[in-house]
Amino acid sequence: MLAGLQDVTFEFGSRVILEDATWHIQPNERIGLIGYNGTGKSTLLKLLNGEYTPSKGTIEKSRGIRIGFLHQDLLSFDTNGSILTVALGAFEDVLRLEGELEALGKELEHEQDDQKLELYTDKLHELELAGGYTVHHRTEEVLQGLGFSNADLQRPYREFSGGWRMRVLLAKMILQQPDLLLLDEPTNHLDLPSIEWLEKYLQHYQGTVVIVSHDKFFLNRMVTKIVEVYQQQLHLYTGNYDYYEKEKALRIDLQQRAFENQQDYIRQQERFIERFKAKASKAAQAQSVAKRLEKLDRIEDAYLERPSIRINFQVEKTPGRVLCTLKDLSKSYGEVKIVENTAAEIDRGDKIALIGANGKGKSTLLRIVAGKESFDGERVWGHNVQESFYAQHQLEALNVNHTILEEMLHCGSQKTELELRTLLGCFLFSGDDADKRIKVLSGGEKARVALAKTIVSKANFLMLDEPTNHLDLHSVELLIESLNKYEGSLILVSHDRYFISKTANKIWEIVDGQIKEFKGSYDEWVEWNSRMKAKQQAPAAATVEKKVKEEKKREPIDTTKQKEQKKVQKQFADIEQLVAELQIKKADGEAKLADPAIYSDKNKFQEAEKNYQAIITKLKSAESDYEKLFEAMMKFEN
Repeated sequence: MLAGLQDVTFEFGSRVILEDATWHIQPNERIGLIGYNGTGKSTLLKLLNGEYTPSKGTIEKSRGIRIGFLHQDLLSFDTNGSILTVALGAFEDVLRLEGELEALGKELEHEQDDQKLELYTDKLHELELAGGYTVHHRTEEVLQGLGFSNADLQRPYREFSGGWRMRVLLAKMILQQPDLLLLDEPTNHLDLPSIEWLEKYLQHYQGTVVIVSHDKFFLNRMVTKIVEVYQQQLHLYTGNYDYYEKEKALRIDLQQRAFENQQDYIRQQERFIERFKAKASKAAQAQSVAKRLEKLDRIEDAYLERPSIRINFQVEKTPGRVLCTLKDLSKSYGEVKIVENTAAEIDRGDKIALIGANGKGKSTLLRIVAGKESFDGERVWGHNVQESFYAQHQLEALNVNHTILEEMLHCGSQKTELELRTLLGCFLFSGDDADKRIKVLSGGEKARVALAKTIVSKANFLMLDEPTNHLDLHSVELLIESLNKYEGSLILVSHDRYFISKTANKIWEIVDGQIKEFKGSYDEWVEWNSRMKAKQQAPAAATVEKKVKEEKKREPIDTTKQKEQKKVQKQFADIEQLVAELQIKKADGEAKLADPAIYSDKNKFQEAEKNYQAIITKLKSAESDYEKLFEAMMKFEN
């Protein structure tokens, strides 16, 4: 066992977070830690990290274990150093050795000392054993994987926003390679390419990873075990998130049946006792039955206890056919161009997802549509458009000294206090909760307040920037359900692929300064994108084929060489065709694995993954043969 909890009880004041909870974490596990907002997921990670002490029970850790813990509180760290320097802080021993070598080198420049020279040689060997000659390359590789450009690496850490700072700290933690890596919402500040990179990296991570995340797609790809914090207990499921959902429903169904059967048995025994307790001949038997009932281990009623926010978007007016038109739109920050002379149109009924890597201008474009950002060009609103803008910065814009009710009263909804209290009840702020100050709320609670402010507007056009951040998985599902029922139009930015796949009917992507529109769902866009990539690889194969044809026209040098040349050409043509076929199969395999539906069936997913890995192996082998045969052909040409 690497670490774990043994009969742990933990309380905040009178509130019980965990009661007699046991959990053993084994080496090389990838675990998803889930639960509704406020159930104590982050608290549990802090218990494992030693930041909290349990009221009862023990936190167990193997001797010498190294734990890395990524959480939002790390953002208080600040420095003038470059992001490369911050990430290199993962290699304290290497940096110490480099410093010692530099000092010894300067001393040896001024005086030759055999003892110091020997020490210098020993330090060099020690540096080599510590992997010191590769740390800079590895650090740059991880930072680039998380979305930083080469030019960013020497920029001061404090120049970056909170989301980008969190990436630097994630890079540092990954490079430290702890035995146990605790990640609290690691995808919150990552774009889609960076999430995909992180998935691949963690899948091959030589250690145990525990992840708290609201991203169902990420959990399905990443974890092999689910631990749920539910009713002050820890419930373990061996499988990904889709498996957990099915297994939990099955467990509840079985427990409910067992409960109902036991209740029938209890009622029968109680009737027997009531009927015969007064009869002398049966009194002893009735007493015996009563004692058995007292000792009976009662099965609890298996109802599903979960907080359900009731999101009901209301539309007051119906807009015209076109809600917003963008004409000759240009926007740049200094020399960095976001969009240039581009155009787009948002029609009634559109549910648009803006996707792409960070830095491409998704949030900037959303703010332009919302009228929150200056730009060159024209933005024209349609008839009867009532818009509402939900953005991440709105959480920061909440007045922390207001109560939740005061914040709602100041948003200009014209609703009475009673109406607002009723609405807040739908967002799990019932009774006295509405009088809590914003400053004492968790991130998820602040997000619910901001969402409530968006909903109260009765807008027919919503602009949503990362609306799922800080929401638990169940709340994300409820938001999806509400947006699918929403009669208005919307445009959203999100890194949550599952959320996008369930809500969007159009995809916008910023490519070379232009808004490219795809009319279809996210899953259809992924499939189309895979086909386009496969087609782009085809011209390269056609060029080689042309070279082969030209080679055939060359005059024969001698009979033996001509036969050998023809043999190589035939082999090359065969391997070329095989590579082309395998590339198409690879694209098909990637499209299947990009389909969220496949993860609902564990067997189908495993079969698709197995087939994909087999294709990759064959493709690598074929490409290797391709290179060898191509070199052989070049020898004939020379």
